[in-house]
Amino acid sequence: MEKKVLVETSARHVHLTEEHIAILFGEGASLTFKKALSQPGQFACEERVTVVGPKKSIANVIILGPARKASQVEVSLTDARTLGIAAPIRESGDVAGSGACKLIGPCGEVELTEGVIAAKRHIHFTPENAKDFGVEDKQIVSVKITNADRSTVFGDVVVRVNENFAPAMHIDTDEANAACAFGECWGEVIA
Repeated sequence: MEKKVLVETSARHVHLTEEHIAILFGEGASLTFKKALSQPGQFACEERVTVVGPKKSIANVIILGPARKASQVEVSLTDARTLGIAAPIRESGDVAGSGACKLIGPCGEVELTEGVIAAKRHIHFTPENAKDFGVEDKQIVSVKITNADRSTVFGDVVVRVNENFAPAMHIDTDEANAACAFGECWGEVIA
């Protein structure tokens, strides 16, 4: 039996701490809800920042809420090369020793000594979804995307299981372009 999961493209974005929100957008500022994301409680914000690297900068980068314990910038490997930043491929939240950058907002700047990563492709599952798919938290699987132009099998996909997740696989823009994974896209999990 095929076990398919929705595949979503996660474009470049920033997660911020409350402290960095205040520096970038002004004391007392809070993130402004723009639209809900597929993961419960996560949302795109109206606020944007410029990410500055040693080579270039990328303006108008979206912020995702809510605020986090550590600020983090998630970019594709193409973005990292453009910025001139060595961004390791990591799971979200694993920022120790990762790339550095400057963030510029309308009210201030923040120097991140670490926090720039290329997110490891992953699947969000609830415990029930994981059981249905026969996988466990932190298991590495492959996912096959079939389409008329560029069918692709992605290896090294980490399974992340949490009762607060909604089932979806996340890939970055480089990966989506490589697989022509546009619009509604489904992938077959190969455990």
